[in-house]
Amino acid sequence: MDFKEHIRVISDFPKEGISYKDITTLLKNGEMYHASINALVEKIKPWHPDVIVGPEARGFLFGAPVAYALGVGFVPVRKPGKLPARTIGEIYALEYGFDTLEVHADAIQPGERVVVVDDLLATGGTMLATANLMKKIGADMIGMGFLIELTCLNGREKLLDYPVFSLVEY
Repeated sequence: MDFKEHIRVISDFPKEGISYKDITTLLKNGEMYHASINALVEKIKPWHPDVIVGPEARGFLFGAPVAYALGVGFVPVRKPGKLPARTIGEIYALEYGFDTLEVHADAIQPGERVVVVDDLLATGGTMLATANLMKKIGADMIGMGFLIELTCLNGREKLLDYPVFSLVEY
């Protein structure tokens, strides 16, 4: 299926010069959303993950249904202050400043096989931070899957230690 034709591109959003990839048009189309989840599942299934991890917030939209389809658990990675139990955090650099991601300290058992699923791979900063966070809690990071990859931003180069795939490239 050609998922790209169901992703709306909005020029100059959120600021001039940015070409925003709007997935809401794919999400609202039940057939396409279902097909995108199935396509992610088919690529991830051979890796035999124990857990799917999804970064806040759009990673939840793809990661949770992938986990459900595979019959494995789902673990959210959140911004600080969003998780109620003891957390472990990872600080990472942004273009201008820093941000932090957190996960429950007991979310994943050491050695569990983890695949990170998100809607978009851009610069790779969030994904590298998520991978580092998984290492901190003892997970076996076995791969990453994305609906969209912005190849011009070279995010994959930060993730050379992991198998990475995307369903759509821009």
